[in-house]
Amino acid sequence: MMYPYMTLADETEILHSQLLTDDNGEKRVVVHFERPTETGFDMARCSLPSYQWIKRDGFTEEEIHKFEMIVKSNAHLFFKYAENGGIQIA
Repeated sequence: MMYPYMTLADETEILHSQLLTDDNGEKRVVVHFERPTETGFDMARCSLPSYQWIKRDGFTEEEIHKFEMIVKSNAHLFFKYAENGGIQIA
């Protein structure tokens, strides 16, 4: 399951997965970036806590660098919200 996190000014949606557990018991979260285009979507996925980019399609290196800064500064929140089933807004 993916949960919405934030929408950037250029319409890039940031979503995150539920809390996942690897075979070795390590907890992880996948952060997904998606932006609509005329022919579909640009998308990128980053796995936490390794900060490894799983997929990248359509975003520039500069955009990926900005996304890395977002992921690193919000990693603790991605884990918190993933564990709680997304952001709980009253």
